[in-house]
Formats: sequence, structure tokens, C-alpha cells
Amino acid sequence: MSDNADYQTKIEAEKNLFAGNLDVHALPDIFHYWSHNYVRPMLEEVGFSHPDELFAKFLQESAQGSGHTDAPAFLSIGSGNCDTEVRVAKLLLDRGMTDFSIECMDLSTVMLERGRELAASEGVARHLVFSAGDFNLWRAQRTYDGIMANQSLHHVLNLEGLFDEVRSALAPNAYFVTSDMIGRNGHQRWPEALEHVQRFWSELPLEFRHNLLLNRYEETHDNWDCSVEGFEGIRAQEVLPLLLERFQFYIYVGFGNVVDPFVDRCFGHHFDRDGKWDRRFIDRVHEVDEQGFRDGSLKPTHMMAVLTVGTPPARRYARGLSPEQSVRRFD
Repeated sequence: MSDNADYQTKIEAEKNLFAGNLDVHALPDIFHYWSHNYVRPMLEEVGFSHPDELFAKFLQESAQGSGHTDAPAFLSIGSGNCDTEVRVAKLLLDRGMTDFSIECMDLSTVMLERGRELAASEGVARHLVFSAGDFNLWRAQRTYDGIMANQSLHHVLNLEGLFDEVRSALAPNAYFVTSDMIGRNGHQRWPEALEHVQRFWSELPLEFRHNLLLNRYEETHDNWDCSVEGFEGIRAQEVLPLLLERFQFYIYVGFGNVVDPFVDRCFGHHFDRDGKWDRRFIDRVHEVDEQGFRDGSLKPTHMMAVLTVGTPPARRYARGLSPEQSVRRFD
């Protein structure tokens, strides 16, 4: 890790960033158009249709594999406001599990308190445990029957240490289930993707080039490094290679790249989900990504995956795109 003063500065920036963020997963309508029409079929190909279902389905399978279906203990790394964990708990109850716990671990005590209140209001308080901690420094104190990480790995500086702890903390035959970002550090585009982004950018109406989060106009896309101040995407490009070194992939769905700036929070709200031009534009950008994955010229920036320490039950890769094929070499 970096020197202590720099690290503490980033820690404070991370806490401040999320302290007032009541919905860290809120995304534009055009994102949901894209995900429903293009990402959802990829997920259905490997046995689920929504990220919440990914966690619920495979945590339940994980408990079955570990042999602890009576009272399994799960861990969520970087749970934030715990909204996903609350929904997953409700899905597990719907799936017939009645006695389980999900330990929600996060750096922010403010967000964990929100999670505590949400769990109580949704009637799942007895299934959630709240644990404040820095997962860059985390040391497992027990064994878990399944571990999940939802959009948190790209905030981790000490990926090697975290993944090693996950390995040691998983019960035999249990799963590590994750949905995360795996593109270039700081969520920048690599040069080959940036070329496509700028080409599509030139087609945007001028008002679509206004960055709604940073309140600035971008004549061309600003390939901004989001990791400058905090931990956003700090080692995103190393997540997948390091997972491949330490785990086996049971389920893998890799997707998205050039399309990201157009469907995310900064610019995505400009698009009309029901607009003919808007939808066709997103369709075209998505096809560039898919063609790039097929010919190897582009690599995914998102993944959903189920991982094992030992040999997985099978290897199921959406569209046949493997995690190994998804690694972008950056030496």
C-alpha cells in the first residue's frame, strides 16, 4: 500500500464521498434500457436474471456445498448502505432459508447505520450483522459459508491481502460471489476503447456533453482518472488477473466497455429511454463492444462471477467469453 499519510487522506475522501450518498446504485433510465435488453440475456444464459438473484441463488448453493444449510453465515465485503444485502436476505427467505446471517462489513459507520435502519424497516434485522472495518486491512476471524462483494472490489488497494483472506475464510466448497468493475484503473478507457468513445462522442448533441456530476461541458470525452482523490477504481484493472491467480471461475459474465460513459451517471441522464435516436445510439455502441470482445480488440469493464477455491461444479461463461479472454494486458 501507499505511504500512511496518503492512505489516510484517501480514507477520509472515501468516507466523505459516501457519507451523504443515500443511493449509491442509482443509475439513469438509459442504463436500465441497456441492461434489460443486453445484459439480462447474458445473465439468463448462466442461470439468473438480476444481480440480486446472483447473490441469493449462489449464496444458497454455497451454503448447500459447505454443508451448513441449517444456519449458514455469510459475509458481504463493502456493503455500504446494505440495500443489496437487505434485498438478498428477503430473496433468501423467499427461497426457503429461515436461519442465516449476513455480516455487512464496511468502512463507513454512517452507511452501516443506514443499513441497520433499513433492515429493521424491511423486517430482516435478525438476519443482518453490522461490522465496521477497513477491508484493506481485514483479517478473517471465522469461517463463512459464502462471501459476497457487490461493487466494492474496485475500491480496494490491498487486493492481494483481501483475496488471500477470502480464500482462507471460505468454508470448504463455499463460493465467493461478486459483481464488479474490471476495466482500467480509475475507470479510464484504454486507448483502443477511447478511440471508439471519441468517435461516438462526436455524434452527441451539444447538450448531451454536459457532465451532470461534475457540472462541466466536455467537447471531447475527458478520460478522467477517478482514483486521484479516493479509492474509486484504484486497482480495477488488477481485480480480474488477481482473482484468476487465486480462484477458479464457476460462473462468469463479462460485459460493457465503450458503452459505459453513455449509460453512467455523468452523461446517461441526457438520454431518453424511449427515444428512437437514443436507443439506436446505445444499440450501436453496445454492438461495438460485443464485436470487440469477439475479435479480442476490446476487453470487458464489468463482470459478475461465482468463484471457488477448488475445482468448480462446472464452468459457465456467458457467450463463451472466458475470464482469461477478458484480461487486458497492461504491462
